[in-house]
Amino acid sequence: MKKATFKQYLLNFKQASGTSRGILTTKETYFLEITENDKKGIGECGIFRGLSYDDVPEYKNKLEWLCNHINESREFLQKELLHFPSIWFGYEQAILNLKNGHDIYFPSTFTEGKSSIKINGLIWMGTADFMQQQIEDKLNQGFDCIKLKIGVDWKSEKAILKQLRKKFPKEQLELRVDANGGFSYEEARVVLQELSELEIHSIEQPIKAGYIKEISALCSITPTPIALDEELIGIVNFKDKKELLETINPQYIILKPSLVGGISGTDEWISLAENNEIGWWITSALESNIGLNAIAQYTFTKNAKIPQGLGTGGLFTNNLKTRLVLHGDQLMMS
Repeated sequence: MKKATFKQYLLNFKQASGTSRGILTTKETYFLEITENDKKGIGECGIFRGLSYDDVPEYKNKLEWLCNHINESREFLQKELLHFPSIWFGYEQAILNLKNGHDIYFPSTFTEGKSSIKINGLIWMGTADFMQQQIEDKLNQGFDCIKLKIGVDWKSEKAILKQLRKKFPKEQLELRVDANGGFSYEEARVVLQELSELEIHSIEQPIKAGYIKEISALCSITPTPIALDEELIGIVNFKDKKELLETINPQYIILKPSLVGGISGTDEWISLAENNEIGWWITSALESNIGLNAIAQYTFTKNAKIPQGLGTGGLFTNNLKTRLVLHGDQLMMS
């Protein structure tokens, strides 16, 4: 018989981090532990307040419910947790860890420390000087693909991109931007053209999620590839996922397992994307090293050919121990 418990954990940022949802100083998360016959598995239910589909008052109650029903069938639990993607992902992790032991979720040459995952460097929002300093740090570390958060002060952000592109051609430096829905439809049309002139790889979520007609129109005319991110959150049924991708037909989708239904949910999105010749990559969502480790191990199994958006666990002062290490832009396990 399995037993399950959970506990809340508050991650503290080393420095306040600017996002489209304001300045973050802490990040709430939950650890789910499942035990059976002296074996233990741990998973992270990485809720993201203000963004997660399951950011609802009954979140803790649902975690308690899962612990009380942990011996029910996987199919039953998945159905009951359909609208709680981060809890379902935590369950998937804990079950895999229970089976594989130590810090292993998906045994591979990655977990053996023999293979790595290429990742992009993430530049946080802030003043032009602050963003410039981050960019220089990432370039010095050996990154040749960086992602900038934009949509707060486009004039300054565009100037930084121009400066970067002048110094580094696209063959030398891949530039991705993430607007987090920061532009209106009319603004986005102009920005997409300006990004194209700077040979930007892609823009994530140029306008707010939910404006299907507008984002579909932008994807059909854009000179800069568009990647859907927030647009995928809360779409939990396979039929609805299929309809969304076929309607909008984006160039890319961005997959955060904690937000889109864990391993099984991400697998569905990838299958649909590939059937529609839509590119994709996987991104972490400020999880602790528990969740990040599971996401990295899962990502490696998908044989992605382009840089992934995985964090490095270095944002927090009180993160948990991990074997994840970064060599240049290569994420590995020691």
